[in-house]
Amino acid sequence: MNDAMPLPLYAIGLGSNRRHARYGDPRRVLLAALAALESEDVEAVDASPIIASDPIGPSRRRYANAVALVASELAPPEMLARLQAIEARFGRRAGQRWGARTLDLDILLWSGGAWSDAALTIPHPALTDRAFVLGPLRAIVPEWRHPLSSHSIRQLAARLVRPKPVDRCVPAH
Repeated sequence: MNDAMPLPLYAIGLGSNRRHARYGDPRRVLLAALAALESEDVEAVDASPIIASDPIGPSRRRYANAVALVASELAPPEMLARLQAIEARFGRRAGQRWGARTLDLDILLWSGGAWSDAALTIPHPALTDRAFVLGPLRAIVPEWRHPLSSHSIRQLAARLVRPKPVDRCVPAH
């Protein structure tokens, strides 16, 4: 009988809206990034479909977005360092917030629950407001519960796309 504890899971958001000299268009950048995530101490578990989304902020280029589910004993700060090293290998430079980028990797969720220090906050602070994150997350981990609200990813995604009530129009006389 195997009594080994399962490895902690991370949901990693992937985004790209710039071509890469070696890998090509943003969709291919994400496929290469998914391969780059795998290593001796990071095991790929699942990946969402890649979707296209409109940019946030000043960038005019559409994004390719996906979510990868990985298992690893790395602590959150070590995982963040790993993701930043991968981004650097793909040519990411510090620059304008929400600008065009070859690769953006974010820790969205961690099976350990919540984490917060000067460099990292888990769950990702904007997770519940972004359809381009919740859609891919819902595709692979719909029942994962947000550690602060206890809502499932499925519920959070449904809330985001649900029509909002509007004020009733009073006819002018």
